[in-house]
Amino acid sequence: MSSVLVDNIGELVTNGAGEGPLGLHRDAAVLVEEGRVAWVGPSAHAPAADRRVDVGGAAVLPGFVDSHAHLVFAGDRAAEFGARMAGAPYTGGGIRTTVGATRAATDEELRANLRRLRGEALRQGTTTMEIKSGYGLTVADEARSLRIAAEASGETTFLGAHVVPAEYADRPDDYVGLVCGPMLAAAAPYAKWIDVFCERGAFDVDQARAILASGQAARLGVRIHANQLGPGQGVQLGVELGAASVDHCTHLSDADVDALAGTAHRDGSGTRTVATLLPGAEFSTRSPYPDARRLLDAGVTVALATDCNPGSSYTSSMPFCVALAVREMRMTPAEAVWAATAGGARALRRDDIGILTPGARADLVVLDAPSYLHLAYRPGVPLIRQVMRNGVTP
Repeated sequence: MSSVLVDNIGELVTNGAGEGPLGLHRDAAVLVEEGRVAWVGPSAHAPAADRRVDVGGAAVLPGFVDSHAHLVFAGDRAAEFGARMAGAPYTGGGIRTTVGATRAATDEELRANLRRLRGEALRQGTTTMEIKSGYGLTVADEARSLRIAAEASGETTFLGAHVVPAEYADRPDDYVGLVCGPMLAAAAPYAKWIDVFCERGAFDVDQARAILASGQAARLGVRIHANQLGPGQGVQLGVELGAASVDHCTHLSDADVDALAGTAHRDGSGTRTVATLLPGAEFSTRSPYPDARRLLDAGVTVALATDCNPGSSYTSSMPFCVALAVREMRMTPAEAVWAATAGGARALRRDDIGILTPGARADLVVLDAPSYLHLAYRPGVPLIRQVMRNGVTP
């Protein structure tokens, strides 16, 4: 593979050594070799390369890392969204509507929808995307959802414990047994992670603990949907089990924040369990936003993700989530950009993405703007000029 020099960068976000929390470099260049960052430094000192890409003074940052998305589904729930905007509350019950459509869809229909959404996200700068199952809720449908997801991402998550399907409504413990047994066995070959929606109307803390422990025994990493619709024990369960990420974190007690902050000191290098915030869900459900400022001030590592799904957050745009985080969750633009890149990488326990330092994967985004600040400063404007993934423009 030939080398490429991305040159004449006005402002480079590295999330490594450099100016401020984003590791900024001015008048910079990045050398890419064999899909990896080989060198970063001043344009005036750039090494020779087989090809040079002049970005004309634009800002460059790592590709966004979307660590929470539900992309394997059929149909949409636009009518449900319209009802919410007219005043109907969000309860999570509409998930079963998508389950029915997903079960009825062919593999190719699911694959086509996944490709559409993944391509949409890539055009908006998302170079790594976690993809969950959770709309099949049978052994066969969960396995096929993950098999299809694995065609698009190495970051796949088994979410058989999304809700209890209608056929098990009167036998939830039997469904938990199915998830922990035959469903997990069928899904595990295609999954890297296991997740549970630990929430009223879904799975209680004891059911969630049993499911996540079964996933750990199958050598899957732990993630958990926690404290979205109200206070609960999900966050502390995630910390107890060493989850890579607890997601939503909308309703937190002081004990929840302390538990998350306490993981920051276990290995001396940063938070072990990341709080992944999903402002698209609050936007789409007219719910209170998580208090990111409270988490950050306590020393918790925060990630941002889209929660792309057909019911409660039908957006694939990480720039939109960055703007929401700044406007509605009291994050600074620098904090939001870090959370959408390096923070997402931490939530996936990856050290090769979300950064632009030597040895990292050459996933980068060129903005049609002079600074990362424009992601929040100009919300809704298509600012992604070019995307490079593994050193190649898709």
